[in-house]
Amino acid sequence: MQAWRVHRNGEPGEVMQLDEVDRPVPGEGQVLLRVLAANINFPDALLCRGQYQIRPPLPFTPGVEICGETEDGRRVIANPALPYGGLAEYAPADAAALLPAPEALDDAEAAALHIGYQTGWFGLHRRAALQEGETLLVHAAAGGVGSAAVQLGKAAGATVIGVVGGPEKAAVARSLGCDLVIDRREQDVVAAVKEATGGRGADVVYDPVGGPAYTQSAKCVAFEGRIVVVGFASGDIPAPALNHALVKNYAILGLHWGLYAQKDPAAIAECHRVLTEYAAKGLVRPLVSERVPLAGAAGAVQRVADGTTTGRLVVLPGGTDGAAR
Repeated sequence: MQAWRVHRNGEPGEVMQLDEVDRPVPGEGQVLLRVLAANINFPDALLCRGQYQIRPPLPFTPGVEICGETEDGRRVIANPALPYGGLAEYAPADAAALLPAPEALDDAEAAALHIGYQTGWFGLHRRAALQEGETLLVHAAAGGVGSAAVQLGKAAGATVIGVVGGPEKAAVARSLGCDLVIDRREQDVVAAVKEATGGRGADVVYDPVGGPAYTQSAKCVAFEGRIVVVGFASGDIPAPALNHALVKNYAILGLHWGLYAQKDPAAIAECHRVLTEYAAKGLVRPLVSERVPLAGAAGAVQRVADGTTTGRLVVLPGGTDGAAR
């Protein structure tokens, strides 16, 4: 089979190599899946760079999220078992963690439902307890993680403010349903949020960016607001001033979604049930901006790493359009 492998750490476009390899042999408790679609995530770029919290042995195949097909023909969502990631024609995954792919979504959309939407649901509901009528501020609102948070915020009845960089991404954020879009390249984010909320600020801030985005968040979060830290796509990990959080009465909440797989796997299954219902009702639908053939995977991972994409880039090893069966 064909699989993209990383033989040395570095930028994805430089270190990913398309190899002809044997199909991986599933370990105990694992199944081998035919990869129908592999959603590219920022952690795939971090894996290539050797900067992710998990460092699989070289050579390894990136791809942490797929829609796949079991040997008995079931369409499922899975996190492949590294070092055999999803940017390949076949990948192993833990049998106990397989989730049924929603019928309302095609292969590419189903592949993009899992990590980003689970992270959004846990961040907004489990950690921040977002309430109907509250104001939600989403950084990188046109990206893969941010777009999921926008849709989930609207589904919860929140007023959603999206922060983006540039007019193209602003148009995408509006199409997702943002009530207000702020272009950070043209506008003062803090001033715009305060104006839109009558000076109160955002009740919940969803931040997958870090760096300057976090600094802005701390300046425009409301009294008893909650800042949910879900990642550092900017590459800049902020050091929050805890005295500021004390004086302004706001909470800083960390979210490592993967930890729920160890601590509370039943919560992941329940979240998937909710997301499947949302998809059936049309409340959420992953924004797949590009469907990429397997040969183009390295370039796609690099573009995600560079932050130039909107929505999700999904790799289709079978070369189909990723349509539901």
